[in-house]
Amino acid sequence: MDIRKIYEYALQREYEGKRFFEENAHRLTHAAAQGAFLKLAEEEQKHIDFIQGQIDALDQGLAPSAAMGEEMDRSGFFSERASSEMLDQTVLEAMVPDLPVLRMAYLIEYDFARFYDEAASKAEGVAKKTLEMLARWEHSHEVLFKRMHDQAFEQYAQMPWGG
Repeated sequence: MDIRKIYEYALQREYEGKRFFEENAHRLTHAAAQGAFLKLAEEEQKHIDFIQGQIDALDQGLAPSAAMGEEMDRSGFFSERASSEMLDQTVLEAMVPDLPVLRMAYLIEYDFARFYDEAASKAEGVAKKTLEMLARWEHSHEVLFKRMHDQAFEQYAQMPWGG
């Protein structure tokens, strides 16, 4: 397995994810959802910086380190806070028009998590640890957007015909 190629592909995907969240934040109708998307774009930038650090270390002939990622883990991520702040019924009802965007956000994070899981299963050492860390982060984002989508959809499904 060529870990550099895995990191390069991951970097490309993280840039795509960041762009999706930035562009769609402004299309969402609810401020809390917009805020979550903008915050997630910031997190994707942290992933980009982390992965780029791994590539830079490889390019310089240095041993890659998971230290930056471990620090990101210790500092906590927005997903726990966002889910507790955002998922009240009023917010969910307001997010109904945003269902397709929430679904796409979930699918992007789902795909990222599966990619990192698969790559980690084939890696060893620091690369394995790094990919497992990235997978864990993406899984937390995946869970958040799945829950946001499903709960907003539940509100939609209980609305009278015509909204």
